[in-house]
Amino acid sequence: MEQTKLNVQGMSCEHCVKAIEGSVGKLDGVQSVTVHLQDNQVDVQYDGAKVTLDQIKETIDDQGYDVV
Repeated sequence: MEQTKLNVQGMSCEHCVKAIEGSVGKLDGVQSVTVHLQDNQVDVQYDGAKVTLDQIKETIDDQGYDVV
Protein backbone atom coordinates (compact mmCIF):
# COMPACT_ATOMS: atom_id res chain seq x y z
CA MET A 1 0.00 0.00 0.00
CA GLU A 2 1.27 3.44 -0.93
CA GLN A 3 0.38 6.77 0.62
CA THR A 4 0.69 10.26 -0.82
CA LYS A 5 -0.22 13.82 0.12
CA LEU A 6 -1.27 16.01 -2.80
CA ASN A 7 -1.49 19.80 -2.85
CA VAL A 8 -4.76 20.74 -4.54
CA GLN A 9 -5.86 24.27 -5.46
CA GLY A 10 -9.45 25.40 -5.95
CA MET A 11 -11.13 23.64 -3.02
CA SER A 12 -13.31 25.96 -0.94
CA CYS A 13 -16.29 24.12 0.56
CA GLU A 14 -17.84 20.82 1.63
CA HIS A 15 -19.04 20.23 -1.93
CA CYS A 16 -15.39 20.23 -3.02
CA VAL A 17 -14.55 17.71 -0.30
CA LYS A 18 -17.39 15.39 -1.33
CA ALA A 19 -16.56 15.70 -5.05
CA ILE A 20 -12.92 14.71 -4.55
CA GLU A 21 -13.47 12.05 -1.89
CA GLY A 22 -16.32 10.55 -3.92
CA SER A 23 -14.56 10.42 -7.28
CA VAL A 24 -11.11 9.34 -6.06
CA GLY A 25 -12.67 6.88 -3.60
CA LYS A 26 -14.40 5.07 -6.48
CA LEU A 27 -11.10 4.25 -8.21
CA ASP A 28 -10.16 0.59 -8.02
CA GLY A 29 -7.22 0.27 -5.66
CA VAL A 30 -7.89 3.38 -3.58
CA GLN A 31 -8.13 2.38 0.08
CA SER A 32 -8.82 5.81 1.57
CA VAL A 33 -8.96 9.46 0.59
CA THR A 34 -9.14 12.39 3.00
CA VAL A 35 -9.45 16.03 2.02
CA HIS A 36 -7.96 18.66 4.33
CA LEU A 37 -9.79 21.75 3.13
CA GLN A 38 -7.92 24.32 5.24
CA ASP A 39 -4.51 22.96 4.17
CA ASN A 40 -5.46 22.50 0.49
CA GLN A 41 -4.24 18.90 0.73
CA VAL A 42 -5.57 15.48 -0.11
CA ASP A 43 -4.22 12.32 1.51
CA VAL A 44 -4.62 9.15 -0.53
CA GLN A 45 -3.77 5.58 0.43
CA TYR A 46 -3.78 3.26 -2.57
CA ASP A 47 -2.55 0.04 -4.12
CA GLY A 48 0.00 1.04 -6.75
CA ALA A 49 -0.55 -2.25 -8.58
CA LYS A 50 -4.17 -1.29 -9.31
CA VAL A 51 -4.11 2.49 -9.73
CA THR A 52 -1.36 4.98 -10.55
CA LEU A 53 -0.70 8.34 -8.98
CA ASP A 54 -1.29 9.90 -12.41
CA GLN A 55 -4.77 8.35 -12.55
CA ILE A 56 -5.56 9.79 -9.12
CA LYS A 57 -4.32 13.24 -10.16
CA GLU A 58 -6.31 13.07 -13.41
CA THR A 59 -9.47 12.19 -11.48
CA ILE A 60 -9.00 15.26 -9.27
CA ASP A 61 -8.32 17.41 -12.36
CA ASP A 62 -11.53 16.06 -13.95
CA GLN A 63 -13.48 17.39 -10.96
CA GLY A 64 -12.19 20.90 -11.76
CA TYR A 65 -9.34 21.19 -9.23
CA ASP A 66 -5.63 21.72 -9.83
CA VAL A 67 -3.04 19.33 -8.40
CA VAL A 68 0.16 21.32 -7.90
